[in-house]
Amino acid sequence: MFKTSRSRKVLSIKNVLKFQSKVSLSKQINLRNNNHIIRASSSTNFKNFYFQKNLENRINLGESLRILEIKNFKNSIFNALFTRNLSTSAKNSSKMSSHEFVRLPKNVTPVNYVLELQPDLKNFTFTGRVVVDVKVNSETSTVLLNSAELSFSEAVFESSNGSKLTSSNVNLDEHNELATITFPEALSVGTGKLHISYTGILNDKLKGFYRTKYVHPSGEERYAATTQFEAADARRALPCWDEPALKASFDVTIVADGDKTVLSNMPLLDATQVEGSSTLKRFRFDRTPIMSTYLLAFVVGEFDYIEDRDRNGVLIRVYTPLGKQELGRFALEVSIKTLPFYTDYFRISYPLPKLDLIAIADFAAGAMENWGLVTYRETALLIDPKNSSLQSKQTVAIVVGHELAHQWFGNIVTMEWWTHLWLNEGFASWIEYLCVDHCLPELDIWTYFVNSDYCRALELDSLKNSHPIEVPVGPPSEVDEIFDAISYSKGATAIRMLHNYIGDDAFRTGLHNYLEKFKYKNAVTEDLWEALTEASQKPVNELMHLWTSQTGYPYINVSHYVNQNGETVLKLSQERFFSNGAKPTEEENFLWKVPITVVTKSSHPNVHREIVLEKRHDEVNLGVLGANDWIKLNKNTVGIYRTNYTPELLQRLSSLIQEQTLHPTDRLGLQSDVFALSMAGLLSAADVLRFLEGFSSEENVTVWRDLISNLLSLSHTLLNTDFQPQFQQFIVRLLKPISKKFGWNPIEGESGLQGMCRATVLRTLGINGDRETIEEAKRRFNAHLEGNLIPADLRAAVYSSVLYDSEEQVLDQLIDLHNKSDLQEEKMRVATSLGSVRTEPLIRKVLDFALSPSVRSQDSVTVLCAVSSNTSTKLSSDITWKYVKENWDTIYSRYSSGFLITKLCKTVVENFATQSDYEDVDTFFKAHPVPAAQRSIQQGLESIQVNRAWLERDEKHLREFLASSA
Repeated sequence: MFKTSRSRKVLSIKNVLKFQSKVSLSKQINLRNNNHIIRASSSTNFKNFYFQKNLENRINLGESLRILEIKNFKNSIFNALFTRNLSTSAKNSSKMSSHEFVRLPKNVTPVNYVLELQPDLKNFTFTGRVVVDVKVNSETSTVLLNSAELSFSEAVFESSNGSKLTSSNVNLDEHNELATITFPEALSVGTGKLHISYTGILNDKLKGFYRTKYVHPSGEERYAATTQFEAADARRALPCWDEPALKASFDVTIVADGDKTVLSNMPLLDATQVEGSSTLKRFRFDRTPIMSTYLLAFVVGEFDYIEDRDRNGVLIRVYTPLGKQELGRFALEVSIKTLPFYTDYFRISYPLPKLDLIAIADFAAGAMENWGLVTYRETALLIDPKNSSLQSKQTVAIVVGHELAHQWFGNIVTMEWWTHLWLNEGFASWIEYLCVDHCLPELDIWTYFVNSDYCRALELDSLKNSHPIEVPVGPPSEVDEIFDAISYSKGATAIRMLHNYIGDDAFRTGLHNYLEKFKYKNAVTEDLWEALTEASQKPVNELMHLWTSQTGYPYINVSHYVNQNGETVLKLSQERFFSNGAKPTEEENFLWKVPITVVTKSSHPNVHREIVLEKRHDEVNLGVLGANDWIKLNKNTVGIYRTNYTPELLQRLSSLIQEQTLHPTDRLGLQSDVFALSMAGLLSAADVLRFLEGFSSEENVTVWRDLISNLLSLSHTLLNTDFQPQFQQFIVRLLKPISKKFGWNPIEGESGLQGMCRATVLRTLGINGDRETIEEAKRRFNAHLEGNLIPADLRAAVYSSVLYDSEEQVLDQLIDLHNKSDLQEEKMRVATSLGSVRTEPLIRKVLDFALSPSVRSQDSVTVLCAVSSNTSTKLSSDITWKYVKENWDTIYSRYSSGFLITKLCKTVVENFATQSDYEDVDTFFKAHPVPAAQRSIQQGLESIQVNRAWLERDEKHLREFLASSA
């Protein structure tokens, strides 16, 4: 799954034993079974139990247990807690302990589901019938499986000899989302069929089997039905064994109006008229491969499509809203290149006969890798040649690359439990770039990786409230907290570092062997390490275990001296890096095995030395170097560490910035490091700004984006001072030279990335009050309203700049543009630009707009965050936070679970920098707890303290520097 924002939180191991047990509710449910009524008690136990995995009880014993014994995990916590296995107790009890989370027992397991669903798009309900071929592995009178928001009307077990048992009792545990089906006598060991009839709700929560609203070309609002099952919401569409390790195949049939587009994972076998209906048809699909429930998908609605076949003959279709099939052309072209790339890279063919990619109007994530039917937000799939920016094309290419990678890594081989989710997402978040670099090399995609993933991961992982890449997961409800920048971005960064360490040939061989060994099965992290160790003959497990099991990362102190032989010797030391500058305690100061590359003037662009720093302190002899030779660690910014050079070594590197001698990834990494080190008090902020003056001639868009992001973060903190306007002037002076060079209009022969750089620089100038930019933006905006359209790449810059003066007429014109546009990309471009308003009445008007029906529910949070992140006035963050508190009931009812609430809770508070702000935020969330955002709230609070400490430490130096440089 691709997240639009890779910034989600996770539980710490400290909470492993934490649980809460609250009130227990009981109610009676009437289950109609033909002509009689079954009385079923339903117990709802409200609790949270955070646990450490018990592999002995949770995976198939035998081979898996032998692997566990061989691996002998170094982290003893992995074997410290054992969760009760229900395989025997379920025989005699239909109730589950309210103090434990348990995995489903293995006494009855699924083999194949025959599923028929009929959605009602008027009443927003559906009826379902499922027949599950099961194995009864041990004699039992109960079957325990997952079910949520479903009402059972019949449950019958049919044995292999044809005899039938009707359930006498169905216990529905709504909180734990379990159904215990009890039969009047024990089921014998062997095979059988479990028949269940039920009804459910087509909800509006963007999960499970849900409804999505769209506008027909006629202007009429209509609804489609779609699915989002990861992590654990297949149970909202059918009673099932909703765990990734309990794989089965699926035969899907959907009953719907015959004029609708109906899709599922596999090709359509036939569509037959439903007896007694003139409109309904029964759409029957081919059987899926063996797969996890979270990969099942179906869609019912009105769509057009565009199609082609890749060079291996796989039929690929891109489904779009009606009349917009050409907007799928770019994604289709990317897919046709991407699917064969992965076939070649993994040396395993794509196993399905077709691949559908479909744009869904209302979609919480960026995309979802359902096998053979990949669902996307419209902005992650559709490209309008006239109205889409190059940035949007880049995004679509990356998201397509991400989801198609999952067709192998995640779908063919799946994590055994959500503890190993990082491997799915981290791997896909790395290889998506490898794929895009192959298909679209002109995008300079690895520099973008350093900005989008590497720096994002290091920023989050420098907080004390971070977590390891791999953390123990209990109930799937905890998974939403794991979908964060650690799972995705640090996971991807760790994979990139490993790939660089062992080399591409060994990496590909190990991947192929891993996928072949665990094809259509499940695996744990150590299984991949073993395959890569064997392929590379390097100690992969020893290296990577430290990076996946330990929170944080080190900073490397670098100094040098010349020995008596005239040889330059580097002195290196590692220590855990905290953004607040705190010295790690003995328990926190982990030791890593750090792959380090050293580049010197004489070796550039090649590596001079490559080592693995395993000790706290070490020395590296570089041989004889020139007296003024420069030394640079971490070539291409691959290693997961910050580098703290001595002033002398850093000064030598500064000239390389001005001359652009270093690769863009290295220039980006250097400025990222100095900003982070300044925040931690290891460098003076004034010295950092002096260093940044060397970037005034920078032309790489991604370097500018990361640098500007850091500058704006600092600018936001300085809103608490009286000299923030002087800092804005510093930003304008820094960007003016490159702005003058690029101008407003394309230069003949320039690349698309140079055009993106122009837009990035102009937008930054506009939101920082540069009058020349603002006036030109107004001129172009007025021409745009009259039909002389602004190029797509420049629109965000213009929209943001014209709002700097906060004229209500301009705001109304932009809102009108938003409402009239039928391209979701343009809607979001306008909506996020609205955050640039600077007066209280207009700020509140934008906030009201964000929660209005004009903005899709999935996008409202993005608009709220855009307002809160405005760096030109403190009013924006203050009023947004106040607005969130005032409208908390509405917001929480929309987003009480899932990653959108975690994004909101962190983003709207993390830029504060005073103790009073800290206390206000802390008090509010103590009174209004958000279990799904617990960690993100703590990270937001920690960020406030980091900002406050930085401001207290560096305010005087910055004031003096800005006064002297004005």
